[in-house]
Amino acid sequence: MTLSIQKIGILGAGQMGAGIAQTGAQSGFQILLLDQNWDFAAKSREKIAAQLKKLVEKDKISSTQEKETIERIQVVASVQDLAKTDLVIEAVSEKPEIKFALFKTLDEVCSPETLLASNTSSISITAIAAQTRRPEKVAGMHFMNPVPVMKLVEGIRGLQTSDTTFSQIRAVSEKMGKTFVEAKDQPGFAVNRILMPMINEAVTALHEGVASIEDIDTAMKLGTNQPMGPLTLADFIGLDTCLAIMEVLHQGLGDSKYRPCPLLRQYVAAGWLGKKTGRGFYRYDA
Repeated sequence: MTLSIQKIGILGAGQMGAGIAQTGAQSGFQILLLDQNWDFAAKSREKIAAQLKKLVEKDKISSTQEKETIERIQVVASVQDLAKTDLVIEAVSEKPEIKFALFKTLDEVCSPETLLASNTSSISITAIAAQTRRPEKVAGMHFMNPVPVMKLVEGIRGLQTSDTTFSQIRAVSEKMGKTFVEAKDQPGFAVNRILMPMINEAVTALHEGVASIEDIDTAMKLGTNQPMGPLTLADFIGLDTCLAIMEVLHQGLGDSKYRPCPLLRQYVAAGWLGKKTGRGFYRYDA
């Protein structure tokens, strides 16, 4: 299928949004990067520039590629600036009410031909699409963190997502150098349906005194050949995000095995969200 996507809007300039922006720009797409805070988006673009510079120093890309990539990323100030994009990828907080409101706005602002995708890691694509008048043009596009490094995109088709839309989402992902897998629109999809209960169980093991933080991570790394222990991984994902996904699983599937561990709730309540706040299960330098 011929890829008709050239200009992509990225809504949200945090870790995921910036990673998608960098990957898209390196793959030749024109990127419009938007965040509710323009200064934050501008700083994200600066961080992308720094990452590209490191790639040049490591001989991963040329200085010409560095220059061309950063020039493809434009920071914009308003959702109105996304009106003429071919595709908008939403990458904001994992909260249904926020995503629902944004998709209603995007539907009003964007061209009727614009495809809308969500980077949600657990929220129903069918429910997100229902906020629009173009549900057939809405799909899930779940990137993994860190986006420039991780090779997977989990594609999710909502109940009304058209074959044409899904084919375009697949084609964009593959042009970005990703392997595309399709998951059903069920809570957590495939990756987090499996991953988050494992992380939650690791937190439960800690909560019950089965082993220490370090020993849980060491055991899982050496005993199951995982590159990173589950508690370290939780810190990198963000404990608030882990909790939000577990709540979606628990509410959506109604099974007690998905009940978030009380210790996970306690860490989030304390503001110990992981690497991004300098403290989670481990401490991190500011």
